[in-house]
Amino acid sequence: MAKEAIVHTGKIVSVNPQFTMVEIVSEAACASCHAAGLCGISEYKTKAVEVPTSPTVYYEPGEEVDVVLKASMGHKAVWLAYVAPLVLLLAGILLALRLGAGEGLAALVAVCAVALYYLGIYLLRDKLQDEYIFTIRKKQ
Repeated sequence: MAKEAIVHTGKIVSVNPQFTMVEIVSEAACASCHAAGLCGISEYKTKAVEVPTSPTVYYEPGEEVDVVLKASMGHKAVWLAYVAPLVLLLAGILLALRLGAGEGLAALVAVCAVALYYLGIYLLRDKLQDEYIFTIRKKQ
């Protein structure tokens, strides 16, 4: 059975009529290790997610909730952030080498192509942000 949603536990930070701010704490893989406190390399990152406020459900700051994103949106994000730039990088290197450029120039062409790609992603951030809509639900 395919996973239908990506779920993270978060804590409500603030609620207003338009948006509810939720803080998600993500842990590195070693954070669950019993010796993580001793070695000092365990890593916690907090991320703030803005979720449209539901008019039918009441949330209050400090409440623990599940933050949900459709799995298909998570897969699309992986493609946009990692797979497409990797393909572009490799294609840029191979094409530049095929056209007779030296290795240094080929690497520069490939890096510039990826930089332009990420610039395009940055310029389209508002459109992309509208596609990635998180929802929250009460902890079960």
